[in-house]
Order: sequence, then structure tokens, then C-alpha cells
Amino acid sequence: MAPTQQNGHAAVENGNGKAHGDAVCVENGNGHPKAWRFARAGSSVKERAMAGEGDKISIRAVRFKIMASVEERGPRPVLPLAHGDPSVFPAFRTAVEAEDAVAAALHTGQSNCYAAGVGLPAARRALAEHLSHDLPYKLTTDDIFLTAGGTQAIEVVISVLAKPGTNILLPKPGYPNYEARAAFNNFEVRHFDLVPEKGWEIDVDSLEAIADENTTAMVLINPNNPCGSVYSHQHLAKVAEVARKLGILIISDEVYGNLVFGSSPFIPMGVFGHVVPVLTIGSLSKRWIVPGWRLGWVAACDPNKILQTSKITASITNFLNVSTDPATFIQVKLNLYLLEGIQDDVDFCCQLAKEESVILCPGSVLGMENWVRITFAIDSSSLLDGLKRIKSFCERHNKKNLLNGF
Repeated sequence: MAPTQQNGHAAVENGNGKAHGDAVCVENGNGHPKAWRFARAGSSVKERAMAGEGDKISIRAVRFKIMASVEERGPRPVLPLAHGDPSVFPAFRTAVEAEDAVAAALHTGQSNCYAAGVGLPAARRALAEHLSHDLPYKLTTDDIFLTAGGTQAIEVVISVLAKPGTNILLPKPGYPNYEARAAFNNFEVRHFDLVPEKGWEIDVDSLEAIADENTTAMVLINPNNPCGSVYSHQHLAKVAEVARKLGILIISDEVYGNLVFGSSPFIPMGVFGHVVPVLTIGSLSKRWIVPGWRLGWVAACDPNKILQTSKITASITNFLNVSTDPATFIQVKLNLYLLEGIQDDVDFCCQLAKEESVILCPGSVLGMENWVRITFAIDSSSLLDGLKRIKSFCERHNKKNLLNGF
């Protein structure tokens, strides 16, 4: 292929004499560009995700829409019960020991350089030792890949696994970033249900029903976001057996690992790594309440080395070598039949923000239409105030109250 010059712009011709590349200049009779065509194979899904339809799978976009509904003249403070960052509240400040450790590292002057793409060896080794405490086998440094937060960990895993014609199984409801990242990689998504009547357990039977020979992996989130459920050892074992039967790997999102209440223990999916290969995603963000530090990881929990043999781990390394280096809830279901003038969960959240200055996350953005998600990662007095405002809003829009006025 040879470069050609078109009105001061370089293009590259393929064997047919046509420009090859992302941007194609179409000339008119005077030699000036009539139109630029930016085309990339399979870009239609990306375009839909970026232009309009992205709002449906972006928590931030929906939250901004709801925030815009808040009355600026309102006398009461806005209560953010939809956010995922409690670090803004003094009661949720991270441990002083963590801050001191980071400050000490900075003062050495040895942390001002670029890190290795997969992370510093000492950090990877420490994380391998830490995660191994809860596993029946030992992870090594080579099993750990540090990332710029959990978000990049999702990007890495989805990008590496996405191949033309393949599909991935995602939970419904689920964390929208998986859906968005799959769309950007032209990765077909198939949904399996989480069953509210069973504590949001995975509908294991539906996994076999929706999977086929082109299914690559499934995503499991435990402790669950957005549902807050914690899966038992028995349930996880059943999921592992089905994944093994299907011949797919499990992406286990454990960014909320060990953040559990009550008597239900957190069981890492890596415990079943001898049954099915597991890529575990984690981060400092939630457990240490430091999302701004942007440090996450992917751990290959795979004692049988299936991921190594299939070159998945090598692909992760290659991806990170050309990517950004890492830095050195409860559900309330809506019964819209009882509410006057409320169209759906987004409308509910927008009107609630306008009238009560309370911000909730509509379930539709998480795959569960006409549910809302309330986070309790806020100081207790504000949480109680918020719940009172929600109750007042519902009573004001209750059809019974309206009918009783006649």
C-alpha cells in the first residue's frame, strides 16, 4: 500500500486504489473534500453506546439526569442515596494507617516513575499472599495483574475475551459497566436472572438455557452489586459446576469482598478454581473507601493453569503493556399502580429529586425496571432523613390519599 496526497491530507490506498483506514476523504470535482467518512468495522454497536443509547447503560448519565431535577431553591440539603462513593462523608474516611503508608511511600521519592504495565513486583507479590489466605492453594506474583481501578480491570478482561461471534453471560440486574464495555468490543451479551425471592441467587438453570458453543464466560458479582446479596458456598459450588459443564470461565467481581453484614460469610469464587478457571476482579475502592486512588487488580485463580495454556493471561499482560499503568445496598421495589402520576422508575427518581431533594438510582439502569436502589453508605442521620422524605413523597402520591380528597 502506498500513501497518496489529497488536498493536503494523507491517505493510504489498498489494493483496489481506495483509501484504507478510519478516516476516508471523499473528493468532489474540485479536489476539495466533500465529506469525511469515519468508519471502523463493527462500529455500529459502539456508536449506539456513545450516542444516546449509552444513557441506558450509564449510571452516571442517569444520575446526572436525576440531579438536574433537584430544585435549586430547596431549603433542605440534597441526600445522595444513589452514589457509590461514601468517602465524601467524614464517617467513612479511610484508615489513618493507609494514608500514612501512602505518604511514607511518596516521601521515599521512589514512586514518582511509571510502574510496570502489570504492576510493581512487590505489590503483586503482597496481593498474591493476601488473596491466598482465603484459598485452598497459593497464588503467585504471575497470577496478579494490577490495574487503574476496578473499572480498568473490567475493560482488560472484557477486551481480552471478546472475539467475533462470541458471547458473554451477564447477570440481570447487574453492574452496567460490563454491558457498556461489551458493547464497545462488539461482544454479544446474554442475560441470566437473579431471583429476588431467593435472595438474588443466580437462576442456574437459565445459564444452560442461554449458553451455546460460542459462550466464552459469565460474570458473577459477589457480594452483589446492586442487590447486596452474599452467595453461599453451596450456591457458588453449583455455579462452578455448571460453568465447568459449559466449558466457560467465570469472571468474579469481588470489589465488595468481605464487606458483609450478619452471619453470611464472604466466599471468594477462587475457592472453586480447581473446578473452573476464575478471573477475580478486585480493588481498593470499596473495602478501603479510597476510589480516588484508582488501584484494582485481576487475579487468575486457576491452579490447573488453563488460563495460561489458553494464553488468556498472556493476553492480559499484553493489553496492560499498551494501556494505562496502575497507580504506584438495598432494594426497594416500586408498585406504580399505587402511585399517581409516576410513569416508571426513572420518573419516580426525577420527581423525588425535584420534590424531596433525595437522589436514588433507578433499577432500569441496572437491568431491573421499576425497582430503585438505595445505598446506605452515608451517615446514619442523613439516611434516616432520606427514608422519611421518601415516605413523605410516596404518601403524597398515593392514589388512596388522592381519592380520599373527593
